[in-house]
Amino acid sequence: MTEEPGQKDSELGHLPCSMGCGHKDDKAGLASSQSASFSHQPPSTPASKEVWKKGGRMFSILLAVHLALLACTLVSSGAFEKIAVHDYDVFFLLTVMMLIVIIWIIFYLAGTSRCPGAILGKDSHAGPIWLRGGLILFAIFSLVMDVFKIGYYSSFYSCLSAIKIIYPIVQAIFVVVQTYFLWVSAKDCIHVHLNVTRCGLMLTLTTNLAVWMSAVTDESVHKAHSKLKKNMTEEIFRWLLKVGMRSSSVEECNCNSQICQIFKNGYFWLYPFNIEYSLFASAMVYVMWKNVGRFIDHHSHHIQRLKFRLFRRTFFVGIMLGLIILVSGLGVLILYEVQVNSSTESSKKSQALTMYYIFNIVCLSLMSLVCIGGSVIYRFDKRDMDRHKNPTRTLDVALLMGAALGQYAISYYSIVAIVASTPRDTISALNLTYALLMIAQHTFQNVFIIEGLHRQPPKEDCKHESHQKDLYGLTFVNINAVSLRVPDTGTTLAASAAPGTEAMHTSDLVRSLTAPKKMNWRRKFLREISMFLLLSNIILWIMPAFGARPQFDNDTELNFYGDSMWPAIVDICLPFGIFYRMHAVASLLEVYIMS
Repeated sequence: MTEEPGQKDSELGHLPCSMGCGHKDDKAGLASSQSASFSHQPPSTPASKEVWKKGGRMFSILLAVHLALLACTLVSSGAFEKIAVHDYDVFFLLTVMMLIVIIWIIFYLAGTSRCPGAILGKDSHAGPIWLRGGLILFAIFSLVMDVFKIGYYSSFYSCLSAIKIIYPIVQAIFVVVQTYFLWVSAKDCIHVHLNVTRCGLMLTLTTNLAVWMSAVTDESVHKAHSKLKKNMTEEIFRWLLKVGMRSSSVEECNCNSQICQIFKNGYFWLYPFNIEYSLFASAMVYVMWKNVGRFIDHHSHHIQRLKFRLFRRTFFVGIMLGLIILVSGLGVLILYEVQVNSSTESSKKSQALTMYYIFNIVCLSLMSLVCIGGSVIYRFDKRDMDRHKNPTRTLDVALLMGAALGQYAISYYSIVAIVASTPRDTISALNLTYALLMIAQHTFQNVFIIEGLHRQPPKEDCKHESHQKDLYGLTFVNINAVSLRVPDTGTTLAASAAPGTEAMHTSDLVRSLTAPKKMNWRRKFLREISMFLLLSNIILWIMPAFGARPQFDNDTELNFYGDSMWPAIVDICLPFGIFYRMHAVASLLEVYIMS
């Protein structure tokens, strides 16, 4: 994407702030002579600014990489009891990281509030209201999960390490502080303490990813244990027994009481919300990191304020069809869980899998056709492409493409296993169709969303308002004395018009002032398509996130790859596929509003 000349992503200098703001730690911010004399250094050239800016970013990236690798090593090592790394070691690392981030966020908020010139601009594209609203929703469920965790670990605190009770308490405080921080500061383009801010934001991002890895590991192993009790490897089985308890006292710390079981099952069911919260927060923090030291020229960077009107000027076709898919999917999920988990008969299991595959095939087929139709409509859309520099949109596109790789991998592994296996029954045919449609739907949906994100918002509202202002200014003008020119038709009303003609044109002016503006048919169809896809992606997120795992219930892939390789493939790739659905919901909401 090209960048327009008026908008620069450079760290330009500005006058120093009042006392208490501190000395700027980035030479790129010392462009003015006053700040240069304050730092006892000559002003930097633009080339040196860019080099120093890249150097500061590189240092924070290296810090994040090393911390992420350390956290990933501990989390993966703690999954197996044979390795001398326990789960409380992982909890200790995550607790320390969250405490450091909490301290840094308090420092950031206090520093920016004391320095009026710390934030020179706001990125209008970063942290939209629907994204922050979703973050708060997931934060609330994450807090409930932490309450369940505290209740679960407190049920047998006498034989537990203290860190296991401290960890959910610190995590709850971390969620509250970080949510407030992202709500008030997601759009900031800060210009003081640049390197410290970059490192702090990267530490925050790494902490969220580490919490996400820990939650995904715990949740995935729990799901695998419930699905593969007989075929599970010894390492995973022994690790799951010691989740939440010390390895030396597994028998003493069994969760036998009813209230303990409620707490345990409750926080496992709430894991999907905590996983999505960590990923949402990571995405918003990354955009803040990209905006550190960014200067936005407000004269050339036009801010388009989009109004969120959910049900205005729609045919309700997309909403109604999407609600039908959503409600039907919830019913299929409930029946699937009941038949698969409560029944030991193979016929009941086959019926549940058939029902699940048929629903998904119908849903994915409709979504693919709708996405193709939306892409065709874009071919006739006269809106210009948005070529402004937009870190939020760049991240959205990268996450869509990257997260889709997880579902691509599962689908291709399934296709190979189904084609190479014998015999081929009805469930195998449905599974093959499901895998192929999953690949096609992800591809078509990515094309539709990415093209929609790169379109300019409609300008008809602005034109209509300016037209109305012109007409209002000429409403009380004597038509016999002056000539009026209607902007749309270009016709001229002569001063010598007949009385009847004068009355006719006056009524036309009144009608043009009061008549509502008609929305273009392409925009209406795009809104219907976006809303249908949004609701469909919600149910496709709910089903795998809350227990529907046909990858473990269908024995084709399990028998082909083995009970060690196939669970590893699913546990690694499926979290990305689940995240793709929720991220697609946020992107489709933005496409809907921009249409």
